Amino acid sequence: MTAAVRVVPGQRLLSYADGVRGVYRDAFGRPPWNEDAGRADAYLDRLASDAGRPGFIAAVAVDGDTVCGWATAWTTPDPFPAVRCYPQIAAALGTDRTQDWLCGAREVDELAVAAQARGTGVGARLLHAVTADRADGRCWLLTAARATDTLRFYERAGWTAATHPSSSGTSHAALLGPRHPARHLAPRPL
Repeated sequence: MTAAVRVVPGQRLLSYADGVRGVYRDAFGRPPWNEDAGRADAYLDRLASDAGRPGFIAAVAVDGDTVCGWATAWTTPDPFPAVRCYPQIAAALGTDRTQDWLCGAREVDELAVAAQARGTGVGARLLHAVTADRADGRCWLLTAARATDTLRFYERAGWTAATHPSSSGTSHAALLGPRHPARHLAPRPL
């Protein structure tokens, strides 16, 4: 696979809507996510508003005319959000670490790679594309604990778990980027 990865403005990513939708279905329609096709349309609706977030950045991987992956990121707001799974991350890290490590940092929101492009380096290149310009290295992300393959991918890419999910796999994990100044302070699992 010879996919070209490039950073694109948020509105430009929306011009790839059909490809983004297809990759979303492929990446998140199977275990451990098991999302139905309607979630891909809902993601595109959310993406249209996410593109206006402060610090928004996107990258797309294209092989010819085929979208084979994309990634999005933005600046985590201060105060730290109190919606979705953010409260769980804040509780695991505590107020000071959440403020110091995550608020104002680059948060990777989504990364998806089509099945035919997995194992080719496209995911790592997309991840790099949306984080490399962050001079201070303060990048982080969260993912579901049940996504063990996803967690292994991020760890191979040099990301460090800052929270350690429960053994039941029903929680989320926050990971700090390879250049995050606090990654060496992340608590080790028991």
